[in-house]
Amino acid sequence: MNRFLPRVLMTPAIATLFLWMIVPLVMTIYFSVIRYNLMQPDQSGFIGLENYIFFVTDPSFWPSVLNTVLLLGSVILITVVLGIALALLIDEPFPGRGLVRVLLISPFFVMPTVNALLWKHMMMNPIYGVLAQVWIFFGATPVDWLTDWPLLSVIIMVSWQWLPFAALIFMTALQSMNREQLEASRMDGANYLQQLRYLYLPHLGRSMAVVVMIELIFLLSIFAEIYTTTGGGPGDASTNVAFLIFKQALLNFDAGVASAGALFAVLLANIAAIFMIRLVGKNLDK
Repeated sequence: MNRFLPRVLMTPAIATLFLWMIVPLVMTIYFSVIRYNLMQPDQSGFIGLENYIFFVTDPSFWPSVLNTVLLLGSVILITVVLGIALALLIDEPFPGRGLVRVLLISPFFVMPTVNALLWKHMMMNPIYGVLAQVWIFFGATPVDWLTDWPLLSVIIMVSWQWLPFAALIFMTALQSMNREQLEASRMDGANYLQQLRYLYLPHLGRSMAVVVMIELIFLLSIFAEIYTTTGGGPGDASTNVAFLIFKQALLNFDAGVASAGALFAVLLANIAAIFMIRLVGKNLDK
Protein backbone atom coordinates (compact mmCIF):
# COMPACT_ATOMS: atom_id res chain seq x y z
CA MET A 1 0.00 0.00 0.00
CA ASN A 2 2.82 2.40 0.85
CA ARG A 3 4.32 1.85 -2.61
CA PHE A 4 1.02 1.90 -4.46
CA LEU A 5 -0.27 5.25 -3.14
CA PRO A 6 2.57 7.44 -4.53
CA ARG A 7 2.11 5.89 -7.95
CA VAL A 8 -1.62 6.62 -7.87
CA LEU A 9 -0.94 10.24 -6.91
CA MET A 10 1.59 10.60 -9.74
CA THR A 11 -0.74 9.16 -12.38
CA PRO A 12 -2.58 12.45 -13.25
CA ALA A 13 0.71 14.29 -13.74
CA ILE A 14 2.19 11.52 -15.87
CA ALA A 15 -1.00 11.28 -17.96
CA THR A 16 -1.02 15.03 -18.51
CA LEU A 17 2.64 14.99 -19.50
CA PHE A 18 1.93 12.12 -21.90
CA LEU A 19 -0.96 13.95 -23.57
CA TRP A 20 0.98 17.20 -23.72
CA MET A 21 4.24 15.85 -25.17
CA ILE A 22 4.03 12.32 -26.50
CA VAL A 23 0.76 12.58 -28.43
CA PRO A 24 1.80 15.70 -30.44
CA LEU A 25 5.18 14.09 -31.15
CA VAL A 26 3.54 10.91 -32.46
CA MET A 27 1.16 12.96 -34.63
CA THR A 28 4.10 14.94 -36.03
CA ILE A 29 5.91 11.71 -36.90
CA TYR A 30 2.75 10.44 -38.57
CA PHE A 31 2.28 13.58 -40.67
CA SER A 32 5.96 13.54 -41.65
CA VAL A 33 5.60 10.23 -43.51
CA ILE A 34 2.41 11.01 -45.41
CA ARG A 35 1.55 13.39 -48.23
CA TYR A 36 -0.67 15.96 -46.53
CA ASN A 37 -1.22 19.34 -48.15
CA LEU A 38 -3.82 21.51 -46.43
CA MET A 39 -5.15 22.65 -49.80
CA GLN A 40 -5.56 19.05 -51.01
CA PRO A 41 -6.44 16.95 -47.93
CA ASP A 42 -8.14 14.28 -50.06
CA GLN A 43 -4.82 13.36 -51.74
CA SER A 44 -3.02 12.22 -48.60
CA GLY A 45 -1.16 8.93 -48.48
CA PHE A 46 1.93 7.21 -47.13
CA ILE A 47 5.13 8.36 -48.89
CA GLY A 48 7.86 7.26 -46.46
CA LEU A 49 10.87 9.58 -46.25
CA GLU A 50 9.98 11.80 -49.22
CA ASN A 51 9.03 14.72 -46.98
CA TYR A 52 12.42 14.56 -45.24
CA ILE A 53 14.24 14.39 -48.57
CA PHE A 54 12.21 17.32 -49.92
CA PHE A 55 12.94 19.42 -46.82
CA VAL A 56 16.68 18.71 -46.84
CA THR A 57 17.01 19.29 -50.59
CA ASP A 58 15.05 22.55 -50.49
CA PRO A 59 17.30 25.37 -51.84
CA SER A 60 16.52 27.34 -48.69
CA PHE A 61 17.58 24.53 -46.32
CA TRP A 62 21.34 25.04 -46.09
CA PRO A 63 21.11 28.87 -46.03
CA SER A 64 18.61 28.54 -43.17
CA VAL A 65 20.93 26.16 -41.28
CA LEU A 66 23.86 28.56 -41.78
CA ASN A 67 21.74 31.50 -40.64
CA THR A 68 20.64 29.54 -37.57
CA VAL A 69 24.24 28.76 -36.63
CA LEU A 70 25.32 32.38 -37.19
CA LEU A 71 22.37 33.66 -35.17
CA LEU A 72 23.04 31.27 -32.29
CA GLY A 73 26.78 31.85 -32.20
CA SER A 74 26.58 35.64 -32.49
CA VAL A 75 23.84 36.13 -29.89
CA ILE A 76 25.51 33.79 -27.39
CA LEU A 77 28.90 35.48 -27.87
CA ILE A 78 27.44 38.98 -27.52
CA THR A 79 25.31 38.18 -24.49
CA VAL A 80 28.05 36.30 -22.64
CA VAL A 81 30.75 38.93 -23.23
CA LEU A 82 28.56 41.97 -22.59
CA GLY A 83 26.70 40.18 -19.79
CA ILE A 84 29.96 39.59 -17.91
CA ALA A 85 31.00 43.19 -18.57
CA LEU A 86 27.72 44.59 -17.23
CA ALA A 87 27.75 42.28 -14.22
CA LEU A 88 31.28 43.36 -13.31
CA LEU A 89 30.43 47.00 -13.93
CA ILE A 90 27.57 47.08 -11.44
CA ASP A 91 29.01 44.57 -8.97
CA GLU A 92 30.55 47.28 -6.79
CA PRO A 93 28.11 49.38 -4.73
CA PHE A 94 27.23 52.86 -6.03
CA PRO A 95 24.28 55.24 -5.60
CA GLY A 96 21.26 54.07 -7.59
CA ARG A 97 22.58 50.58 -8.22
CA GLY A 98 19.18 49.02 -7.52
CA LEU A 99 17.49 51.19 -10.14
CA VAL A 100 20.22 50.45 -12.67
CA ARG A 101 19.76 46.72 -12.14
CA VAL A 102 16.01 46.99 -12.72
CA LEU A 103 16.57 48.97 -15.92
CA LEU A 104 19.13 46.45 -17.17
CA ILE A 105 16.85 43.49 -16.56
CA SER A 106 13.65 45.04 -17.96
CA PRO A 107 14.29 44.32 -21.70
CA PHE A 108 14.09 40.58 -20.98
CA PHE A 109 10.40 40.96 -20.06
CA VAL A 110 9.50 42.62 -23.36
CA MET A 111 7.55 40.30 -25.66
CA PRO A 112 9.52 39.22 -28.77
CA THR A 113 7.00 40.80 -31.16
CA VAL A 114 7.06 44.10 -29.26
CA ASN A 115 10.86 43.95 -29.20
CA ALA A 116 10.93 43.47 -32.98
CA LEU A 117 8.48 46.32 -33.63
CA LEU A 118 10.44 48.62 -31.33
CA TRP A 119 13.68 48.03 -33.22
CA LYS A 120 11.99 48.06 -36.63
CA HIS A 121 10.20 51.39 -36.25
CA MET A 122 11.95 53.27 -33.48
CA MET A 123 15.59 52.32 -33.99
CA MET A 124 16.26 50.94 -37.48
CA ASN A 125 13.81 52.81 -39.69
CA PRO A 126 15.94 54.45 -42.44
CA ILE A 127 13.85 57.65 -42.40
CA TYR A 128 12.83 58.51 -38.84
CA GLY A 129 14.66 55.88 -36.75
CA VAL A 130 17.08 56.84 -33.99
CA LEU A 131 20.03 55.28 -35.81
CA ALA A 132 19.12 57.14 -39.01
CA GLN A 133 19.09 60.43 -37.12
CA VAL A 134 22.53 59.67 -35.67
CA TRP A 135 23.82 58.96 -39.18
CA ILE A 136 22.33 62.23 -40.47
CA PHE A 137 23.80 64.17 -37.54
CA PHE A 138 27.29 63.06 -38.56
CA GLY A 139 26.61 63.78 -42.25
CA ALA A 140 26.37 60.13 -43.34
CA THR A 141 23.70 58.37 -45.37
CA PRO A 142 21.30 56.39 -43.15
CA VAL A 143 21.52 52.61 -43.40
CA ASP A 144 18.43 50.58 -44.28
CA TRP A 145 19.25 47.92 -41.72
CA LEU A 146 16.47 45.45 -42.46
CA THR A 147 17.26 45.45 -46.19
CA ASP A 148 21.05 45.79 -46.26
CA TRP A 149 21.89 43.88 -43.06
CA PRO A 150 18.85 41.70 -42.28
CA LEU A 151 20.55 38.93 -40.30
CA LEU A 152 22.69 41.39 -38.36
CA SER A 153 19.54 43.34 -37.52
CA VAL A 154 17.88 40.23 -36.11
CA ILE A 155 21.04 39.41 -34.14
CA ILE A 156 21.01 42.89 -32.59
CA MET A 157 17.32 42.62 -31.65
CA VAL A 158 17.65 39.19 -30.08
CA SER A 159 20.89 40.10 -28.29
CA TRP A 160 19.25 43.18 -26.77
CA GLN A 161 16.49 41.03 -25.33
CA TRP A 162 18.67 38.17 -24.02
CA LEU A 163 21.52 40.31 -22.65
CA PRO A 164 19.63 41.07 -19.39
CA PHE A 165 19.15 37.34 -18.78
CA ALA A 166 22.88 36.68 -19.06
CA ALA A 167 23.74 39.74 -16.96
CA LEU A 168 21.29 38.62 -14.25
CA ILE A 169 22.85 35.15 -14.04
CA PHE A 170 26.35 36.61 -13.85
CA MET A 171 25.33 39.21 -11.25
CA THR A 172 23.90 36.45 -9.09
CA ALA A 173 27.08 34.39 -9.45
CA LEU A 174 29.26 37.33 -8.44
CA GLN A 175 27.36 37.65 -5.15
CA SER A 176 28.88 34.36 -4.00
CA MET A 177 32.43 35.32 -4.88
CA ASN A 178 35.01 35.28 -2.07
CA ARG A 179 35.79 38.94 -1.37
CA GLU A 180 38.70 38.05 0.88
CA GLN A 181 40.35 36.32 -2.06
CA LEU A 182 39.98 39.48 -4.12
CA GLU A 183 41.46 41.62 -1.35
CA ALA A 184 44.37 39.19 -0.97
CA SER A 185 45.09 39.36 -4.71
CA ARG A 186 45.12 43.18 -4.55
CA MET A 187 47.55 43.10 -1.65
CA ASP A 188 49.78 40.75 -3.66
CA GLY A 189 49.89 43.31 -6.47
CA ALA A 190 47.48 41.73 -8.96
CA ASN A 191 45.96 44.22 -11.39
CA TYR A 192 42.35 44.11 -12.61
CA LEU A 193 43.12 42.13 -15.78
CA GLN A 194 44.91 39.48 -13.74
CA GLN A 195 41.97 39.30 -11.35
CA LEU A 196 39.62 38.98 -14.32
CA ARG A 197 41.62 36.12 -15.81
CA TYR A 198 42.45 34.11 -12.71
CA LEU A 199 39.56 34.89 -10.34
CA TYR A 200 36.45 36.32 -12.01
CA LEU A 201 36.29 34.18 -15.17
CA PRO A 202 36.98 30.84 -13.43
CA HIS A 203 34.32 31.70 -10.85
CA LEU A 204 31.81 32.50 -13.62
CA GLY A 205 32.58 29.31 -15.57
CA ARG A 206 29.50 27.41 -14.37
CA SER A 207 27.26 30.41 -14.95
CA MET A 208 28.56 30.79 -18.49
CA ALA A 209 27.80 27.13 -19.20
CA VAL A 210 24.24 27.57 -17.88
CA VAL A 211 23.68 30.73 -19.93
CA VAL A 212 24.98 29.11 -23.10
CA MET A 213 22.85 25.99 -22.60
CA ILE A 214 19.59 27.84 -21.95
CA GLU A 215 20.10 30.36 -24.74
CA LEU A 216 21.11 27.64 -27.18
CA ILE A 217 17.87 25.76 -26.61
CA PHE A 218 15.59 28.79 -26.79
CA LEU A 219 17.35 30.59 -29.66
CA LEU A 220 16.83 27.61 -31.96
CA SER A 221 13.15 28.60 -32.07
CA ILE A 222 13.60 32.31 -32.83
CA PHE A 223 10.67 33.27 -35.05
CA ALA A 224 8.77 36.40 -33.98
CA GLU A 225 11.64 38.81 -34.65
CA ILE A 226 12.16 37.44 -38.17
CA TYR A 227 8.47 37.30 -39.05
CA THR A 228 7.78 40.82 -37.75
CA THR A 229 10.77 42.56 -39.35
CA THR A 230 12.39 40.90 -42.35
CA GLY A 231 9.99 38.09 -43.25
CA GLY A 232 13.01 35.85 -43.77
CA GLY A 233 14.34 38.03 -46.57
CA PRO A 234 15.57 39.54 -48.68
CA GLY A 235 15.48 36.11 -50.29
CA ASP A 236 16.75 33.72 -47.63
CA ALA A 237 19.15 36.20 -46.04
CA SER A 238 17.49 36.04 -42.60
CA THR A 239 15.61 32.73 -42.81
CA ASN A 240 16.41 30.27 -40.04
CA VAL A 241 15.20 26.70 -39.64
CA ALA A 242 12.16 27.70 -37.57
CA PHE A 243 11.04 30.24 -40.18
CA LEU A 244 11.63 27.75 -43.01
CA ILE A 245 9.30 25.30 -41.25
CA PHE A 246 6.72 28.08 -40.96
CA LYS A 247 6.97 28.80 -44.68
CA GLN A 248 6.41 25.15 -45.53
CA ALA A 249 3.45 24.86 -43.14
CA LEU A 250 1.51 28.09 -43.58
CA LEU A 251 2.75 29.58 -46.85
CA ASN A 252 3.03 26.37 -48.89
CA PHE A 253 0.30 24.63 -46.84
CA ASP A 254 2.41 21.46 -46.78
CA ALA A 255 1.91 19.96 -43.32
CA GLY A 256 3.90 16.84 -44.23
CA VAL A 257 7.12 18.67 -45.15
CA ALA A 258 6.67 21.05 -42.21
CA SER A 259 6.34 18.08 -39.84
CA ALA A 260 9.54 16.58 -41.25
CA GLY A 261 11.28 19.92 -40.71
CA ALA A 262 9.93 20.13 -37.17
CA LEU A 263 11.39 16.72 -36.34
CA PHE A 264 14.71 17.84 -37.79
CA ALA A 265 14.59 20.89 -35.52
CA VAL A 266 13.74 18.70 -32.51
CA LEU A 267 16.69 16.45 -33.31
CA LEU A 268 18.99 19.46 -33.66
CA ALA A 269 17.77 20.90 -30.34
CA ASN A 270 18.26 17.58 -28.53
CA ILE A 271 21.79 17.17 -29.88
CA ALA A 272 22.65 20.70 -28.72
CA ALA A 273 21.00 20.11 -25.34
CA ILE A 274 22.85 16.84 -24.71
CA PHE A 275 26.16 18.49 -25.60
CA MET A 276 25.52 21.45 -23.32
CA ILE A 277 24.22 19.31 -20.42
CA ARG A 278 27.46 17.34 -20.52
CA LEU A 279 29.42 20.59 -20.59
CA VAL A 280 27.51 21.93 -17.61
CA GLY A 281 27.98 18.63 -15.79
CA LYS A 282 31.74 18.81 -16.27
CA ASN A 283 31.78 22.37 -14.92
CA LEU A 284 29.70 21.40 -11.90
CA ASP A 285 32.06 18.51 -11.10
CA LYS A 286 35.06 20.82 -10.94
